[in-house]
Amino acid sequence: MTPRKPPVIRSGGSAPGKVSLLERSDGALPPGKVLDFPAPRRSHRLRNLLLAITAVVLVLGGVVAYVIFSPALALRAVVVEGNALVATAEIESALAPLTGTPLTRISTGEVRALLVDQAPIEDVEIAAEPPSTLVVTVHERVPVAVLQEGGDFVLIDSEGRQLTSVAERDQVKLPLIDGGTNAVNSEVFSSITAVLAELPVSILSRLNNASAVSVDSIRLSLTGDQRIFWGSSERSAEKAKVLEAMLAIPESDPPVREFDVSTPDRPVTR
Repeated sequence: MTPRKPPVIRSGGSAPGKVSLLERSDGALPPGKVLDFPAPRRSHRLRNLLLAITAVVLVLGGVVAYVIFSPALALRAVVVEGNALVATAEIESALAPLTGTPLTRISTGEVRALLVDQAPIEDVEIAAEPPSTLVVTVHERVPVAVLQEGGDFVLIDSEGRQLTSVAERDQVKLPLIDGGTNAVNSEVFSSITAVLAELPVSILSRLNNASAVSVDSIRLSLTGDQRIFWGSSERSAEKAKVLEAMLAIPESDPPVREFDVSTPDRPVTR
């Protein structure tokens, strides 16, 4: 018997996963028969997983691009809240360059930069209301006194920053500091504003005037021709509480003309 020849494996030019086995014509396989060896199932699962991940990434990328750049979310309206010293129209005008920008691309820093010239505004917060509205919440600086400059009355905060002006003194219930706008350069100015910053609104709104010839001789005047000798700005928080308690006492006869809280442990009335 003639011995069988071993099969010949042909790999050149064969497709991946296929091997050619050639046997004699009387063998089990016809000449040139190609047997297919299926790829492992694990490889199929891995390929399908990669295709699925790629599809998800493409879909998410499209959604993100739509959200960021879509004209459907372009800014068309601004709602302003929390402002009292700056007119809403002024804020809207300052933010006009943002019109048409997608809401998702507008940052708080960008809004702050556009409002930096508005002295009364200390900070802002923003919130998007799709599809096209931006809500801007304004946090304004707190005025504590008034300075007179010509025929106008300028509102200032505790740092002496000029916030806004009004034409009539009666428009604001804040004390007038003597010396006009040049008072901010005086030695005693910071002491006076430090005192005013400690006073509750209930007292601050009753003050007519604040003055001092030195840092240790701050004086305040109330409506009804009553005066307050404050002394220095030291222990101002304690002095404010003492003064508030003294003003809550029913009026005496004769009425008190001066409250001396320069030593808060031993207040005096005259």
